[in-house]
Amino acid sequence: MKNIIIACLLSAVCISMLQAQSKNKYQLTSPNGIITVVVETSAGIHWSAQWKGTDLINPSAIAMHLQNGEVLGSNIKVQSAKTEKVNTSFAALNYKKDSIINSYNQLTINCKGNYGVIFRVYNDGVAYRFFTTRKDSLVINSEDAAFNFAGDPDAYVAYSNDPHEHDKYQTSFENLYQHIKLSEFIKDTVAFAPVLIAWRDGRKAVVTEADLEEYPGMFLQGHNNSLHGNFAHFVLAEKSNPGNDAQSLVAGRADYIAVTAGSRNFPWRILVISGEDKELLDNDMVYKLASPSRITDISWIKPGKASWDWWNNWNISHVNFKAGINTETYKFYIDFAAANHIEYILMDAGWSDGKDLMKIIPEINLPEIIHYAAQKNIGVWLWGGSRPMKNKMDEVLDTYSKMGIKGFKIDFMDRDDQGIVEFYYELARKAAAHHLMIDFHGAYKPTGLQRTYPNVLGFEGVRGLENDKWSSLDMPPYDATIPFIRMLAGPMDYTPGAMKNASKADFHPLHNAPMSQGTRCHQLAMYIVFEAPFGMLADNPNNYMKEQESTNFITGIPTVFDQTVALDGKVSEYASIARRKGNNWYVGILGDWKEHDLTIDFSFLGNGNYEAEIFKDGMNANREATDYSREIIKLSKADKLNIHIANGGGWAARITKLK
Repeated sequence: MKNIIIACLLSAVCISMLQAQSKNKYQLTSPNGIITVVVETSAGIHWSAQWKGTDLINPSAIAMHLQNGEVLGSNIKVQSAKTEKVNTSFAALNYKKDSIINSYNQLTINCKGNYGVIFRVYNDGVAYRFFTTRKDSLVINSEDAAFNFAGDPDAYVAYSNDPHEHDKYQTSFENLYQHIKLSEFIKDTVAFAPVLIAWRDGRKAVVTEADLEEYPGMFLQGHNNSLHGNFAHFVLAEKSNPGNDAQSLVAGRADYIAVTAGSRNFPWRILVISGEDKELLDNDMVYKLASPSRITDISWIKPGKASWDWWNNWNISHVNFKAGINTETYKFYIDFAAANHIEYILMDAGWSDGKDLMKIIPEINLPEIIHYAAQKNIGVWLWGGSRPMKNKMDEVLDTYSKMGIKGFKIDFMDRDDQGIVEFYYELARKAAAHHLMIDFHGAYKPTGLQRTYPNVLGFEGVRGLENDKWSSLDMPPYDATIPFIRMLAGPMDYTPGAMKNASKADFHPLHNAPMSQGTRCHQLAMYIVFEAPFGMLADNPNNYMKEQESTNFITGIPTVFDQTVALDGKVSEYASIARRKGNNWYVGILGDWKEHDLTIDFSFLGNGNYEAEIFKDGMNANREATDYSREIIKLSKADKLNIHIANGGGWAARITKLK
């Protein structure tokens, strides 16, 4: 994509203009003057940040330790420093908006030894990255990435769930958030990014990263009032998981974290800053800092929804064949998708041998399924485990793309060491060459890969609806938390859409006939609040046909948008978002297990008159979670509506502009 230039780069400012207090101290402010960053290079590299004159980050050390003993960021000799002011915009693809303003001030420090560091200050945050310009490859032993927060703020932390042989870096990235004082961070464990920091005066900061390539992802470890980057070491050997053919487990790690090119930019370390909770609901920092698209022809990349089999356990009924993983069942899903204007079906685990994606089970006639779907203008996606995909990647992609498959959902990476990160990039690149889309399940949080390879439509890295099949942990508070934290990093493959809904008192996990926690409207609102270019209808077609009114609403919601407006929100309590596609708006509200009364101001609407189709919690939704009411009202930008949502509730509206 070509960037749309609003204003050109302004000329560099000489080093003397950067000197705030001394020769080794540089100050940089955001375009609106609210955020100030100070970088000191006298004794290593330390950075600090203020927001509206209030300390956020006390001086924090950054460095990279090489295997040869050299430390990038120690005994610094600055050769040059310059600033740039950038104010551009660029088109976004398959995103929550169609264009992004990219305005920041940048400081680049070049150091003796062919390396340097770049700092950027936006109106909504700070980012920095190291770079090197060396001929030979580098072996990185460790990286110092410190965030020394002012005071003892609260933190919303999702610890690594350590499921495999006490390797804390092998995780599904799905834990619930613990709301703690930062100083209470559990010793000798790690959290996965993003992590949210909250001060009592309402300020918020989120730590994450972007442009992760040929390098491990950043976990975070707590110490006193600080967070420090912590990185999985390079994997020397893998073994198959005896309980899961789809997954590889770590069998040995090196004493270093990465082997990488000597001339490169390293990942961005990000601190998103907000004065109000709702600002976190519409933040573009990760997408802005990602590398631009490497795909020239994007015409074949089509986001959309899929009718999905696994969550509902293929439990269709009132048919004249035995339901299950077979050709007849998938034709039924195709018929349902065609009747309800759903773009795809997803064939999950079971269609092939667990160890070999080239071995299709006898009950499946895949060419027949693909042909049948194509006649009804439905595309077919296939599920695959990361281990069998890696073993035969070229053969799998070539064979199934020629057969007519549209994409792959790849599962059970459950790591973010350098090898797995490289697997993401290799698969994205090779899939694009075959015009195949990718959805990463069992995945680490997004770091902007979806911008670099727009054929990547989704990532899990979230505790989604599947957990209601086996767990009683409270989901509505989590649902009202992730839009402010995990979603800030990028799309979430949460897989919503349950038509069997339960109150807190009535909910119980059922693996084969699952229900969801919270109300029907809670589920409907997820399709608007949660970003998911590749969306799922998780329940079975029979349940949707019994609830056609809800089904019509779900299938009428786009999966990508032209504009997003954060309306209101409070972390872990409720989130309210409006999104526009063309002339129509979609508004969603998600709540925790408490009732909430809110007011929506519709001033975001353009001129003219609108008609709103509204789904709201019914009068009895607190005890009968499937209870809702639907109404049609007229609206204009001058209107305000008082909204009540039930326990575990939600509210959703499709607002159509009248001619």
